[in-house]
Parts: sequence; structure tokens; C-alpha cells
Amino acid sequence: MTGSASTLPSRVALIGYGEVGRILAEDLRRQGVVVTACDIKLSADGVDAMAMREHAAANGVSLHAAHAAAVAKADLVICAVTASQTVAAAQACCGGFAPDAFFLDMNSASPGAKGEAARRVEATGARYVEGAVMTSVPPYRSKVPLILGGPHGVALAPTLEALGFAPKVGPDKLGVASATKMCRSVMIKGFEAMVIESFTAARAYGVEDAVLASLKETFPGIDWERQGSNFFQRVIEHGRRRGEEMREVAQTLREVGLDPWLATASAERDEWMANLADAGVFGGRGTPGFARSADWRTEADRILAANEDRE
Repeated sequence: MTGSASTLPSRVALIGYGEVGRILAEDLRRQGVVVTACDIKLSADGVDAMAMREHAAANGVSLHAAHAAAVAKADLVICAVTASQTVAAAQACCGGFAPDAFFLDMNSASPGAKGEAARRVEATGARYVEGAVMTSVPPYRSKVPLILGGPHGVALAPTLEALGFAPKVGPDKLGVASATKMCRSVMIKGFEAMVIESFTAARAYGVEDAVLASLKETFPGIDWERQGSNFFQRVIEHGRRRGEEMREVAQTLREVGLDPWLATASAERDEWMANLADAGVFGGRGTPGFARSADWRTEADRILAANEDRE
């Protein structure tokens, strides 16, 4: 792969075959690209592993148990794992890269973690590119806004565009793109946590209508009913991943000497919601009603009922 807009990679490897990995696999396969993939959950014979294997079989994706095997012969490796696995996933791929392969790190990790992953990848001769995903992937799929960082971003951009991605080349300095993503997450995911906490408490006290009316008066541009339901759904379904990201946000703040009080609290609320989801409070994962309520009150009532049961 030369990085020109006229040349598609002959093979793309996906590290992480969760929601994002599967979306990218579908979009890449539509273009006839050979796709291989690896995910640490494949080593367990659970529901997640079964879903991955079924999806891969349906879409012509070759799954591998070992990272090095998945990335072998791949011109482009795209890493989309949980935030805490950023460095470990990069390290696991080392030793398997094809000459001059690109490694696109789309994980929501701190600038420090991205720098460490880059050092390990670059030591093998592969080309590390930092990718900062600036919003939720599912609505945009491969066209999700993506900032490329590091010295190899400009070389990779034309190939990503040819594959249907929507990259924007950012600074050559590693960590800047991730810092942009992390600082944004302080606001966005902090906002989610605050809405869940505020709305659930308001529901318990029976003052939700008055609270929403006051919020509408102060911020008339926001549809608080719709936004509340959207936030509840997202955190119920992806609370574990969001909690890990907020731990990385906290580390990002520590790297510049700030105590991450709000980021840490947001991580704790996300993880608390994930624990409730795992306990079946919102219905079993994979069931039709899971995290799909059109009214946030339904989910708030489930939270309050679960709290009463524990008392």
C-alpha cells in the first residue's frame, strides 16, 4: 500500500471485534477488502465470542486467536479495543506486522498511553497513527469524524478516504488529537452522568416535570426528554466502555497536573450503571427491550426499584 487515493489496501486487520470492529468489518467487506480480526474475548466460549464468530462467518471475516496472526500480511491494522487495553493490544501485535504497515489506533486513551503504544509499534518498523474518534460510531459508521495525529497521519489519510472513512489530518505531534478527544469527553460523558443522576433523583422525589421545565427555560435549544432518554440508553448499553474511557480521561488530566474529580466521578457513575445492566436491571443484554426505552423514566424507575430491593 502506497497511501495514494487510488490504492486500496489488500488486507485490513481489525484488533477488537466488538461493536465498532464489526461495523468497520461490514463497511470494509462491502468494498471487497480482505478483513482479518482478533479479539481477546474469542478465547472464552461465552455469548460475546459466539456473536463474534457468527458475525464473522456471515461477513467473510477471518478470525484469529492470536494478534500477530491477525495482522500478518495486513497493510492496515485498525485497533478499536477498550481503553484500558490500548498499550497491551499494540504490544500483542508487535512481531506480526507487515513491512511499513499502518497501525491506526482508534482507542479512547490518554496521550500518555498513545505515546507508549506508538513507541512499541514504531520499534517494529510499522507506522503508528493516532486516531481520535470525535463522536459515537454507530450513526456514522466508518464515516465517523476522525482526527489523525502523528507524523504518518498525512500519508494514511488518502487511503482511509478511499476506504470510505472521513479523516481529518491533525497535528504531527502525538497526543494532541487524543487530548482533544479526552477533553471533549470531560464534557460529553460528564454531561451524561449528570443527567442520569439528576433525572433519577428527580423521579424519586416526583419533581421531574418541574426540573425539566426549568432546564428548558434555561437551555431552550435542548430537547431534554429526548436527550435524557438517549443518555440513559447509551450508558446502560455501553457503561463499561464509557467508564474505562473516563478513567483514561482522568489520567489525561493527571498528566497535566489536574486532579480529575469530575472525570473520576463520571467513571464511577458509568461503571455503576454497567453493574446494574450486568445484573439484569434493564433486561438481559440482547433482548429486544434492552436499553431501548423511548422514555428515560422507565429506566429511572428500574434503577429506583433495584435500589429498594437492596435496602
